[in-house]
This record gives sequence, structure tokens and C-alpha cells, in this order.
Amino acid sequence: MASTFRDTIQFFADLGVYDVILPFLLVFTIVFAVLEKTRIFGTEELGGVKYTKKNLNSIVAFVAAFLVIASTRLVAAINESVANVVLLLMVSICFLLLIGSFYKEGEDVALMGSWRKFFMVIMFIGVVAIFLQAIKMDSGEGVLTFILDWIRSTWDSAFTSAVILIVIAVVFILYITADQRPKDASAGGGSGGGHH
Repeated sequence: MASTFRDTIQFFADLGVYDVILPFLLVFTIVFAVLEKTRIFGTEELGGVKYTKKNLNSIVAFVAAFLVIASTRLVAAINESVANVVLLLMVSICFLLLIGSFYKEGEDVALMGSWRKFFMVIMFIGVVAIFLQAIKMDSGEGVLTFILDWIRSTWDSAFTSAVILIVIAVVFILYITADQRPKDASAGGGSGGGHH
């Protein structure tokens, strides 16, 4: 039975389901959803209710999806990126499952405060790295690999040292100058000055 399912998947691949149909549906859905949400093309009012211009939004999304699938490099980048993003999502879910084993029943398993921001930054860096690696150069090498090789080759140079020093200094300055006061306290201090 396993070989039968594998043959079915290969049949779908030969039909172009993974290279044409699925990327088309993905791009169309995302572009259409963004256009519906932002209402770039405006709205029309019928009976006192505002509706988005679905005809224009669907046409633009349709054209954008067709232009994307016309480029094999873009389709390959989308397929690789989406697969890796799903893998990153599965890693985060497994991490939360492991954390949940230390919680009692009824307690929420959620990251709060600085931990949430930390993991949001980690996820953002991971998604950016995934898309950079999915974008291929003319040599077939990923952009992320090219950047890492360039950093590795110039690591001992004064330029790289200066960049690292500047980044550390900026992060340190932002951390020191950040307003650590609670919002309620600062608001109360500002309003209390008017009473005598």
C-alpha cells in the first residue's frame, strides 16, 4: 500500500500539482486576503454597508499568482520556504509540548513577558533565514549561504570587527536608554502635577 500512495504522489507531481496548482492557490489566497484586508482599491457602499471591491481584488490576485508560477525560480523558492516554515512551526509546537509536561492540568502553557519577545525574535530570524536560503543565485547557491561564506571569509578583517562593535554599542545604548518605568506610574505622575 505504501508504494501505491507513493505512486499517487508521483502522479500528482507529474501533473504539476506541486509546481503549479498549489503555489498558484497559495499566492492567490495570500494576495487576495491582503487586498481584502487593506482595501487598497477602495470600497463600494450598498444599502449603507461598505463592501470591498472583490472583482478588482480577485483579478489582481489572479494575475499575481499567474506571474509567480511563470517563474520556476520563484516557485522553487516558495515550495522550499513554505516547507521549512512548517518545519519551524512543528519545532515550536514540540517545544511547547515539552514545556507543557511541567505544568499542572488547567494551567495555560504560554510564554509571557520577555520570553515571548525573545522567541518572537528567534522565529523572525528563522523565517528570514529560511527565505534567504530559498532564494537562489545564478550559481545555484542560496543567498544565506553566500552571506555566511562572505562573513566567514572577512571575519578577521577590521571592517567586520567595526560592524560588530557598532551593533553591540547600538544594542547597549538602546537597552540603557529604554524607558523602564511602568505606564501607570508615568501617567499618574503627569496628571498629578495639575492639582494643588
